[in-house]
Amino acid sequence: MNIPAIVIHGGSGTITFGSKDSELKTLYLESLESALEEGFKMLKDGYSATECVCKAVSVLEDCNLFNAGKGSVFTAKGEHEMDAAIMDGKTLKAGAVAGLRGVKNPVLVAYDVLQNTPFVMIAGEEAIEYARQKNFKFETDSYFFSQLRYNQWQEIKGEGEMQLDHSGEGTKFGTVGAVAVDAEGNVAAATSTGGMTNKAWGRVGDTPLIGSGTYANNRTCAISCTGHGEYFIRGVVAYDVSCRMEYGGKTLEQAANKVIHEKLKVMGGEGGLIAVDTSGNISMPFNTKGMYRGMKNSTQTITRIFE
Repeated sequence: MNIPAIVIHGGSGTITFGSKDSELKTLYLESLESALEEGFKMLKDGYSATECVCKAVSVLEDCNLFNAGKGSVFTAKGEHEMDAAIMDGKTLKAGAVAGLRGVKNPVLVAYDVLQNTPFVMIAGEEAIEYARQKNFKFETDSYFFSQLRYNQWQEIKGEGEMQLDHSGEGTKFGTVGAVAVDAEGNVAAATSTGGMTNKAWGRVGDTPLIGSGTYANNRTCAISCTGHGEYFIRGVVAYDVSCRMEYGGKTLEQAANKVIHEKLKVMGGEGGLIAVDTSGNISMPFNTKGMYRGMKNSTQTITRIFE
């Protein structure tokens, strides 16, 4: 067994770094490594898998390089609407939020929903009010502004189309997520996103939908997805991986690869996922050009970041 273990992702797609982008690439990799190290340290210190994935995702939400929290993309109205979810594989309890605006760390609100309400998901204005009443930290619009995100929005603004934050060559800055298994063999998953550039009408993707973009079950595994959300919703991707393990007897690797490389691809969907089972086995398949991801478990002395 390779427990405890943690895996993170910074979104599917790829980044083409030019000769002048070495500093940006360093910042990107350092942010991923920081999230991985902080999450793993908590695992080693005896915290639950659920607490650890929440911490790892919140670290990535604080970095403007990812489409989550501070780095969230612009909606058609020029706002930032954020979604997040977290699930505890031991209890099967989950918390999710959709359409948050101004909240610094959406994943913390989702975790509070899991811990302190009988609900799974809250959304929109009432979810924002919930966050205010619970005294979660809010930031001004300037905190969420980045020139890169603004430029992405301006390119398609008014055209009535939406765009993945990582669409196009060299512009992959994506949804974030983490999965972990703790020393007791409990698994958990958390995912956070700013959605699609120029999204309208309250569009919600797979991230906050339990079973589509986020899922955890001690009988099988924990999953966090990234990619074109509509396809992950239609394919109930995260739960499908778990089902193939629980009812079909597949290994984590077999189940994850089947869903990402065959089922999702046939549907026309692009993206990937990270997964860990209760023994600490890890899978990180994707059908895009790349997916920044990292892993660390009890048998490794160094953090491994993959492009």
